[in-house]
Amino acid sequence: MAWAGNPRQEVEDAEAIRRSLDEAEWFSVIFDGHFAEIHRYVAQRLGPGSAEDVVAETFLAAFRRRARYDPARATVRAWLYGIATNVIHRHRRVEVRMLRALGRHGPDPDLPGHEERVAVRVSAQSLRPSIAAAVAGLAQRDRDVLLLVALAELSHEEIAEALGIPYGTVGSRLSRARRKLRAVLGERNPMLDRREGEDG
Repeated sequence: MAWAGNPRQEVEDAEAIRRSLDEAEWFSVIFDGHFAEIHRYVAQRLGPGSAEDVVAETFLAAFRRRARYDPARATVRAWLYGIATNVIHRHRRVEVRMLRALGRHGPDPDLPGHEERVAVRVSAQSLRPSIAAAVAGLAQRDRDVLLLVALAELSHEEIAEALGIPYGTVGSRLSRARRKLRAVLGERNPMLDRREGEDG
């Protein structure tokens, strides 16, 4: 994610999408440049078992919608996170089940395969059991904003672009999510405070 917010990268991404309208193979620049980051985000939200299909669906949707992409409205990165978040909504039950399972038991150390263990370990580090259980109880729209901050480390502006909501709405949803989590957890937590004070 070192390139996030890099104007040069944003221009290159937008140009790749523009070129892909005439030469579809240009879309591989977008896939290659963003796959790992989007996959990590989806795996943290849904678990490794669902991530492959959801990420494939995300990039397929992005490819099909590429003619409607508007660089004046969002960076390619934020646009992809928005699509991924919308695809995750169709798997809401899987996400809530995973969060509740993490809340009850923590990560499953017996998962087969190195990639699955790594993805679960990353999720568990980001969402400790008490937090995971509390996050499962949030409204979907509040959970989206909170996890785009906590897992994807998007700025308020990027989240507004990704979700197509006003900038001020990002702050109000994040504040509501933090308030609800603090009420449940009864303590301050770095996940909740990571961007405290940023952009309001």
